[in-house]
Amino acid sequence: MTRRGEDGPLTRTAAGSSTTRESPLPTGEEKTARVRAMFDTIAPRYDLMNRLMTFGLDQSWRKGTVTALALPAGSLVLDLACGTGDLTRLAQREGHRVVGTDLSAGMLAANGTPAPLVEADGSQLPFADGTFDGMVCGYALRNFTDLAATMAECARVLRPGGRLAVLEVDAPTSRLWRAGFDLWFTKAVPMLGSVISDTEAYRYLPRSVAYLPAAPTLRAMLRHAGFSAVGIRPLAGGLSQLIVATRAGEPVP
Repeated sequence: MTRRGEDGPLTRTAAGSSTTRESPLPTGEEKTARVRAMFDTIAPRYDLMNRLMTFGLDQSWRKGTVTALALPAGSLVLDLACGTGDLTRLAQREGHRVVGTDLSAGMLAANGTPAPLVEADGSQLPFADGTFDGMVCGYALRNFTDLAATMAECARVLRPGGRLAVLEVDAPTSRLWRAGFDLWFTKAVPMLGSVISDTEAYRYLPRSVAYLPAAPTLRAMLRHAGFSAVGIRPLAGGLSQLIVATRAGEPVP
């Protein structure tokens, strides 16, 4: 469901629920600063919370994300918003060479992979044009302050014919699934976060779904950024979604 809130650029309500009158979500530099500080705080318990929030399903979804790249072993892959390195590890097991980048120094400090790591904003990547054969990104689209600029950067650093695979949250279309998801994601998860990690962070994360464009808008943004063959597939009835795209242009031999 898409909406535009009176207090800010809300594009989508969490799990299809109605817009609330909570404090407006941050935008611009305030959002960047809050996201960086939040992930610095939750980094030590981030993996545990992911497993609990998804009942462990995120592990198979992440494997599917790397597989969706459909790249030969030895390809150079960027793990955008790499966090603690789940996707990096999986890509390395597939024989890929991986570089990780993240806005949060705390996340990079908790990243135990041997991959080269770079602290950077997704909208200003410090890599040359066409550097990478592929790119993965897990549950981070809604955390980028300038999503359009970030997509343009993704296209810039990928070679023509390069592959993008993004794992992101979604909202189930079934009323029954949506009701359960809404209860879990917006009520239970913040309570769980208050016990295991950080209360405010896990109140913010369900609300941050409002930053995520609906599928038609997301496809249009990716095409405008320089991608073709954009596919969006719901996972587990819409609990998450897998977005796959190819960098437009003729591949370099």
